[in-house]
Amino acid sequence: MTLADLRQIYHQTICHDIIRISRNKSAQPFPNFADGSNRSSVAIAWGIFNRLGCNQSDALISGQTAGGHFEVATKDFLAQAFALLHHLRPGKWFYTTLQTDISNFDQYAHLAYVESVVSQDRQLASALGSDYIIKPDIVIARYPASDSDINAQEAILTDIDGLATLTPLRESNRPGQPLILHASISCKWTIRSDRSQNTRTEALNLIRNRKGRLPHIAAVTAEPLPTRLAALALGTGDLDCVYHFALPELRQAIEELDNVDQLDMLNLLVDGRRLRDISDLPFDLAI
Repeated sequence: MTLADLRQIYHQTICHDIIRISRNKSAQPFPNFADGSNRSSVAIAWGIFNRLGCNQSDALISGQTAGGHFEVATKDFLAQAFALLHHLRPGKWFYTTLQTDISNFDQYAHLAYVESVVSQDRQLASALGSDYIIKPDIVIARYPASDSDINAQEAILTDIDGLATLTPLRESNRPGQPLILHASISCKWTIRSDRSQNTRTEALNLIRNRKGRLPHIAAVTAEPLPTRLAALALGTGDLDCVYHFALPELRQAIEELDNVDQLDMLNLLVDGRRLRDISDLPFDLAI
């Protein structure tokens, strides 16, 4: 199984389970990851739709349901693609889309106590705020390593050397300790400027409240308009990067339409290393 095979399966899943044909007020059809009131959005979305080989279906699906299916499809793709890179990033990994509290992971375990104290003290709540414990759309975490795994190639640690006793990667340091959060991934089926700010807020929460290594913080989207992708992708310091579910197909669709403004913005985001294809994400997770 190659990465290209997995990407094709990912797109087939999205075409079959998520993409639907909606209609705007003028009864004009458009793929449901487009903004039906925006001609450029609709035209670009049709270009992606056709390049992915999707079949037209007008079976009803809500935006919330589409978003949930998108999360699961993306999680499954990442789990399978990241497994192909096990030789580059070995370890035992955990994947979920179950809206898991970040306090369940090593770097943020302390937030459960902070939240419990703040919730019972109105003065602390007014001074410190709330909503410490976010629930990422997709979580990738690493299990701590046993001493036998650590010493698999050669004797690195012993029970009596008194070394490396605090690192969360060593399972014997704290039996039953939480998993280590490796990546927090936000999934946005489409992007609207107001909703995109929620992703940035969650990212800043992860950055400021950790104890230990910062996890990868990324966003995956099917948004067809580069000008709307910019609302999430432009700037640095919060998200590692934004990943499009079909970046080459997006570029081809825009070039075919000769939409100069959207192509300029797309080039700005890609050349500025703020936008990549979904196929890049497994490799970036291996860094």
